[in-house]
Amino acid sequence: MLLAGGQGSRLKALTSKVAKPAVPFGGKYRIIDFPLSNCVNSGIDTVGVLTQYKPLELNAYIGSGQPWDLDAMDGGVHILPPYVREDEKGTWYKGTANAIFQNISFIEQYDPEYVLILSGDHIYKMDYSQMLDRHKEMNAACTISVLEVSMEEASRFGIMNVDKNDNIYEFEEKPKHPKSNLASMGIYIFTWSKLREYLMADEADEKSSNDFGKNIIPSMLEAGEIMTAYRFSGYWKDVGTIDSLWDANMDMLSPASAGFDVYDTEWPIYARTAVRPPHFTGAEAILTHSIVTSGCEVYGTVEDSVLFHSVTVEEGARVRYSILMPGAVVKKGAVVEYAIVAERAVIGEYAHVGGDKSKDPEWGIAVVAQDLKVGKGALVPPGAMITRNVKGVRA
Repeated sequence: MLLAGGQGSRLKALTSKVAKPAVPFGGKYRIIDFPLSNCVNSGIDTVGVLTQYKPLELNAYIGSGQPWDLDAMDGGVHILPPYVREDEKGTWYKGTANAIFQNISFIEQYDPEYVLILSGDHIYKMDYSQMLDRHKEMNAACTISVLEVSMEEASRFGIMNVDKNDNIYEFEEKPKHPKSNLASMGIYIFTWSKLREYLMADEADEKSSNDFGKNIIPSMLEAGEIMTAYRFSGYWKDVGTIDSLWDANMDMLSPASAGFDVYDTEWPIYARTAVRPPHFTGAEAILTHSIVTSGCEVYGTVEDSVLFHSVTVEEGARVRYSILMPGAVVKKGAVVEYAIVAERAVIGEYAHVGGDKSKDPEWGIAVVAQDLKVGKGALVPPGAMITRNVKGVRA
């Protein structure tokens, strides 16, 4: 069960028209491609995708599930929005636990012994079958995937405190003074009979937030259920902020040092890709250390950047340390640096977006929203979020 209904408010302009899992990533992917591909590579053939916020583009992208080999007659991928039931007025998903509660009937069609709960907004590669082996070995009611973080960062996460056998005895939600550095990744395996029991009780509690971290997991711990941690040591990034999304895209340019390799043929990341001609570079183009995908036309300079399909960089334009999403255009003489330019946005002639973050680390990543135009000669300051057309007035 893949939770993909998040608004992604911390991504601001980038999620004004799409849900966070549908945000483009890494030149040819969308964020949701990673958990979907992990499912397929792990041998999972039945996936429910729970949508809610601005689902149209995400729904269209997933379609029948064919790119991930999830278009089977028995199983496959299913889009699960909130709906009105006969006995109720119907509500939006109130929390992560409520989202699963509302889809109990879907789950029970398949009579599962175990249910895997995932988030649709993380970038990582993970074999869930190994986590399931741990769950079975410990005869657990719940297994939670955890990642070691620095003690300085631990207060940002839900922290699992464990015994010598990695059985969880305490859960702390973003503690000011964490006792350990085992951070929850928001990936859970439950024995379904147990989870169903706690979902029913949680839904009956009018004071509950209907959330796994706030309610279900503490309730199971309090009841003495067997709960165990599964330690994950690979690359994992929550791309819920502008900076983390930019960082993860930059990691694509240095897979060896970042520890994240999408070129691994044994664990492919599948995606629904646009049919475009090969990319083209003009005679005067300079292209270094960048990802440039199909349909791109580069006549200017591109350095240390990620260009999605159908991007155009005109003569004399310069793009560096930036992410240009599908269909973005950088006009003649414009400069784009340390920035994210969303789908189909246009940067006008001689405009300047962003600034040199290496000289001033306090500057943020500049963002231009989808379908907008930055006028000729305009200045978009470092860290600015442009959500409306900017005419040629320097600020």
